[in-house]
Amino acid sequence: MKPAQFITLEGIEGAGKSTIAHALQTELEQHGLTPLLTREPGGTPLAERMRELLLSRDNEALSPVAETLLMFAARAVHLDNAVRPALAAGRWVICDRFTDASYAYQGAGRGVSTRLLGQLAAAVHGDLWPSRTLLLDVPVDTGLERTRQRAGAPDRFEAERPAFFERVRSAYLQRAAADPGRIRVIDARLPAVQVVAACRAALADLLPGAAP
Repeated sequence: MKPAQFITLEGIEGAGKSTIAHALQTELEQHGLTPLLTREPGGTPLAERMRELLLSRDNEALSPVAETLLMFAARAVHLDNAVRPALAAGRWVICDRFTDASYAYQGAGRGVSTRLLGQLAAAVHGDLWPSRTLLLDVPVDTGLERTRQRAGAPDRFEAERPAFFERVRSAYLQRAAADPGRIRVIDARLPAVQVVAACRAALADLLPGAAP
């Protein structure tokens, strides 16, 4: 039996991460697994309250550093109370966003130094990194158009200008190029069934029954 795997989904707004996360959950259940489907920021009651602070446009201004610290505080809670216990119990974890998002959004998007991000990542999760990260990649105009079709007002990130998301997308692709073994780029412009198939193929070597 292969050990429990930590799988993360990344991408800009409108990339389809939530849809793919549920599809992967179903796929893993068909392999006899009981994955934990979770998200960041959030994933536990306390971390979800932190998420509300981070996404609300009604709060007072958050500096890039303050935003980053809140993100990693929520991540620490999430890891301690959800992710690590699940992995220790032998459950796979599918997480919508993780520290790659901090490098893309707070680093490239907001201008927070990679040195600070690295220090926070080391302090919060040390050597715990995803087994595999699926980067659902779409052009910025495609992602934002999908986002505009959602119900409700945009949150604090969704309301950012296209130039912000261009920086975020570029950072994601740079990280994927630097770590192709872990981060697999998926063309999320394709129909959902094809995106799911590509994600399934990108995880095939980790699934039960796969060749060692």
